[in-house]
Amino acid sequence: MRSFIAACALGIVAVTSVLASASDRPNVVLIITDDQGYGDLGCHGNPVLQTPHLDELARQSMRLTDYHVSPTCSPTRAALQTGRCSNRTGVWHTIMGRSILRRNEVTMGQVFADAGYATGLFGKWHLGDNFPSRPEDRGYNEVLRHGGGGVGQTPDYWNNAYFGGSYFHNGNPQPFEGFCTDVWFAYARNFIRTQRRIGKPFFACIATNAPHGPMHSPPAAAAPYAELPSHVANFYGMIANIDENVGRLRSFLAQEGLSENTIFIFTTDNGTAAGGKIFNAGMRGTKGSPYDGGHRVPFFISWPAGGLQGPAEIDTLTAHVDVLPTLIDLCEIESPQGVAFDGRSIRPLLDAAHAQKPAPWPERILVTDSQRVKDPIKWRQSAVMSDRWRLINGEELYEITIDPGQQNDVAADNPQVVAELRAFYESWWQELEPGFADDAFIVIGHPAENPATLTCHDWITTRLSPWNQAHIREAMGGEENTGYWNVEVATAGEYVIRLRRWPREADAALDAALPAGEEVPGERAYRARPGEAVAIRNAKLQIADRSAEQSVPAGAKEARFRLRLPAGPTRLTASFETEAGETLGAYYVVVEKL
Repeated sequence: MRSFIAACALGIVAVTSVLASASDRPNVVLIITDDQGYGDLGCHGNPVLQTPHLDELARQSMRLTDYHVSPTCSPTRAALQTGRCSNRTGVWHTIMGRSILRRNEVTMGQVFADAGYATGLFGKWHLGDNFPSRPEDRGYNEVLRHGGGGVGQTPDYWNNAYFGGSYFHNGNPQPFEGFCTDVWFAYARNFIRTQRRIGKPFFACIATNAPHGPMHSPPAAAAPYAELPSHVANFYGMIANIDENVGRLRSFLAQEGLSENTIFIFTTDNGTAAGGKIFNAGMRGTKGSPYDGGHRVPFFISWPAGGLQGPAEIDTLTAHVDVLPTLIDLCEIESPQGVAFDGRSIRPLLDAAHAQKPAPWPERILVTDSQRVKDPIKWRQSAVMSDRWRLINGEELYEITIDPGQQNDVAADNPQVVAELRAFYESWWQELEPGFADDAFIVIGHPAENPATLTCHDWITTRLSPWNQAHIREAMGGEENTGYWNVEVATAGEYVIRLRRWPREADAALDAALPAGEEVPGERAYRARPGEAVAIRNAKLQIADRSAEQSVPAGAKEARFRLRLPAGPTRLTASFETEAGETLGAYYVVVEKL
């Protein structure tokens, strides 16, 4: 049995075949939605949700019916972007500094950019909001994105909601009108049109924050589901809006003469967040779960010029780590030197499905897990998977081929299978464990981002960081809700460090209350909460071996420290003390090298 570990030990051999010319290379459109599960599609049997355009795509595509990701979003995105296990990349959580991609990882954007492609990312990144982990630092030469893991989260532009707002265009905030998903797709179409006109192959990643909560949908899209609970109606409305955008994009590609030679992929990042009680395709578990409902998701791939057309189903076990190796293979571009993928190209499966013949495909074992803690914990929320079996948390065993709902634990009847899967996991864990201590660092004082704004979304803590703007407005505090940032000082010199309770664009005093922002269609928006006044009297800063403290006058917008810092990795901790003696972390810290 061939394992990921054996494949990694062998390393990667560079592609030696003659590469296709730029004009012959296929374009790539990769769409990944957020929190949409396998059952959240009409073509998968959902009795309520209408997704006609995605259903048509499914009929015209090869479909991976046993395709798995991580049970939450950042880990899936890390594995998808790198072809490597998310825990290997430093990304095993969605907050707390554990959603920042390590700088040594090579992304999908970098691979395609190095091959001469125009690369664009539109929507959600969620692998770091500061240099060197932003998409514009990692191979994407055209970027329009929100901050953090969703619109309205702490790193996002202040007071953003799903309708209107400012998004980061190549690092700079720019205002836009309309529903967020419509904005991402419209910008992607403009990017594609530009590349067609100049004759350059393109790789476009459209990563929607929808249908992730808060549940906001265009009213017309949610209207057909009005009899459902509000959060489900808006969840389905967001998916219906995605469906419309997919249909519009495919029509656009046809009009531009790009459909035939474009690899078109649709997938999602984890199991359903809100649709499980309506329809979950017979699976157990939803987002975050180690059972299949948490990580078995849709994957459609179409490339008419390459013979990848449907309807065709591939029921072999596959995963997110396979996507980058597969695209490298299909597009005949060079694999990055020195990178050992955990995934493998599934081209043999695609070719066999096209030829309607069995595929030469060795059996393998895959691991997925949901850590969502500061440091990974062995066996936590884990699934060890083969084509036939699922070992859950190292204890429960399910024969998935006859028990897809994972209702009958057969561990006691199959001790040899349990032992084999446990042994694989032990080896997998032993290989990855030494890397868990390799923290990702935010680089400060670098010309690519100076000044840099750090946010509490990325606090490293064992508790909960204030990851959305409602937490900031509510003055989420206490010593249990503070943390530190891992930073690396790029060059020694004089630095100004500004501690803020409100972001710079809010332009408000540290002790000020803020009015509630406007509501938007759907559930309550993060911004629709009043900002609490906090009587701040003192500010503290610690970085490297420097500690500083100062009193804060009423009405001040920030506490400003000027320090000379040595180059190198360190920790930065910043907090306020209130008149009542309580601790409030500095939610925003602006660091500038003079």
